Amino acid sequence: MTSAGFNVTSSLTLVGFSSLSGHSSLLFFVFLLLYLFVLFSNSLVIYIICSQRALHRPMFTFVASVLLNSLTASTLIYPKILSDLLLSGAGLVQVSRTLCLCQGFFVSSLGASSFMLLSAMAFDRYLSICHPMHYAVLVTPAKVVLMLLLCWVLPAILVGASTMLASRLPLCRVQLNRAYCDISSLVSLSCSGSKAQLSGLYSLLIATATVFLPAAFVLFSYARILFICLWRSRSFSSKALQTCLPHLLVLLIHSIGIIVDLLLRHLQGDGESDSTLIISILMMIVATVLKPVVYGLQLKEVLTHVKRLLSCRRDS
Repeated sequence: MTSAGFNVTSSLTLVGFSSLSGHSSLLFFVFLLLYLFVLFSNSLVIYIICSQRALHRPMFTFVASVLLNSLTASTLIYPKILSDLLLSGAGLVQVSRTLCLCQGFFVSSLGASSFMLLSAMAFDRYLSICHPMHYAVLVTPAKVVLMLLLCWVLPAILVGASTMLASRLPLCRVQLNRAYCDISSLVSLSCSGSKAQLSGLYSLLIATATVFLPAAFVLFSYARILFICLWRSRSFSSKALQTCLPHLLVLLIHSIGIIVDLLLRHLQGDGESDSTLIISILMMIVATVLKPVVYGLQLKEVLTHVKRLLSCRRDS
């Protein structure tokens, strides 16, 4: 099982909810309700955007893509947590390294893709508000498709390479202090020196290209929009800022999640376990639950159709 002090086992242990072992039934019920809400709310907003021709515009296409990412990531995380709680209670969970790498790849690539989609959305809003006369020429359906492909394919390629590097690292520990797998946590289990450092550096470069730079571009774009709004009429400024507010809120949710995750990894290095695990799970819940709520309630066009759809079903 070991070679030169390294563990080459193909099985890993997730700490999961072992610190809450007496509440496994309650946890299962809570996560089931959360997952059902995430499924319903994301699917509802995506369905409305797809079914209403008036919403077939670039901004709503990007909104639906962000929510599709959230829905996919939730489907990769919540059912695994539910099955672990059902089969193992709230104790330690055994998971194969291959399955862990697969989950880490999809979760990481979808997270990076969401930041890039938010930057594409910010670019769309910037052109729409600051250059309305040229918007139809600059943002064509073909260009929207190209942006969507870039936002999905580029993170998948970069994170895929990082996953391949992580899969080749020998492990000196097999216990992950997480409820689900991610690439950075897998790399932290390695003690192979320079190879682990190289993988960590590559992960940092990926985060810079797909998270930090897109986030900076989003802030720059909305700062330019705010500057333009200061010189326009109050009604124009109010409408423009109301359109941008949901996207800024979602960016804030994602950014807080990244910052908290980085802080938790630092605390874990100092020996923290239970508190950091619980906080990371809460951040995951907040991110998956709030995004459809923000887009469903803050975008008037979507909210109008949500009310109409729900009222029709209630009447029938």
